[in-house]
Amino acid sequence: MDANALKAMQTPLKEAYREDATQALITLRARGTIDDQSIACKVETGRALAVAGLHPATGGSGLELCSGDMLLEALVACAGVTLKAVATALEFKLGHATVEAEGDLDFRGTLGVAREAPVGFREIRLKFNLDTDEPQERIDSLLKLTERYCVVFQTINSRPTLIVSAQR
Repeated sequence: MDANALKAMQTPLKEAYREDATQALITLRARGTIDDQSIACKVETGRALAVAGLHPATGGSGLELCSGDMLLEALVACAGVTLKAVATALEFKLGHATVEAEGDLDFRGTLGVAREAPVGFREIRLKFNLDTDEPQERIDSLLKLTERYCVVFQTINSRPTLIVSAQR
């Protein structure tokens, strides 16, 4: 695809977003299940091959993975594995468990339609659904430690220094 084809695809979207900003607000989601037997989290991607492309709200076909979805899936995977590891370490009685993440994006920012619209997620919500009879203070401890030791969560939360470079 060249610049003209991309522009042709995105121009109607940009115009729609200028006319109605609510059309650019999209919530992405990811979901995973904590493995019952090992320290793992099964992330539901629905795709066998991870090929990234534009989100349909920016002109993509929807056939490729959106990197925003992949970020949420990475958060779900990391949080799920971390939760399972912490539960295992604490001998926390955990039955079936799932992890969900969803985040809100305003694609006007991504497409440069409105300077006041941020590029990236405005908010990300991480939710654990736990089948357990453990007391609330143990659940609170499990979540606190999961949050503390989840690499993806802490990376997003701490705004690390990002360095961008190019090589020839």
